[in-house]
Amino acid sequence: MSSIQPKSHQKAGIAFLLAQIGAHGAEKFAERLEPLKLTPAHAGILRAIESERGISQRRLASLLGMFPSRLVLVLDSMEKMGLVERKASAEDRRTYALHLTARGRNRLREIGNIAREHQNSLCGSLNPDEQVALSNLLSRIADEQRLTPGIHPGYKHVGASPGAD
Repeated sequence: MSSIQPKSHQKAGIAFLLAQIGAHGAEKFAERLEPLKLTPAHAGILRAIESERGISQRRLASLLGMFPSRLVLVLDSMEKMGLVERKASAEDRRTYALHLTARGRNRLREIGNIAREHQNSLCGSLNPDEQVALSNLLSRIADEQRLTPGIHPGYKHVGASPGAD
């Protein structure tokens, strides 16, 4: 039986390696969140709500680059899980302010622990100085590409049917 040996990644292009590692990392992070019955989209939404307490659904949809109608469905499910609550906005009675519940804050702490474990696993072959250097280089690329800090660009596809966009 012949076995196919993987070729070195050193000849692969940077864009390909970024996409390959990004897809792999996203898949592994999703697997790590499964025991919490959460998805990476849930994790990012919890983080966004915590960082901008009282954010409106409309502002959150805009920040995430997500269709408001799709966000409402995700928020409905997160509300049923007891993670978020909608309160009447003090500034505008026509909108809801989003807040994490105590359970949502606890889940966010758990997600933080999972994210640290995930990063350590994913970047285990790099020493601490190399990790800082890689983070700085990737941040420069993200800034140049005008990506929103801390927001995954995949939210526009959350809840979409394949080929709908």
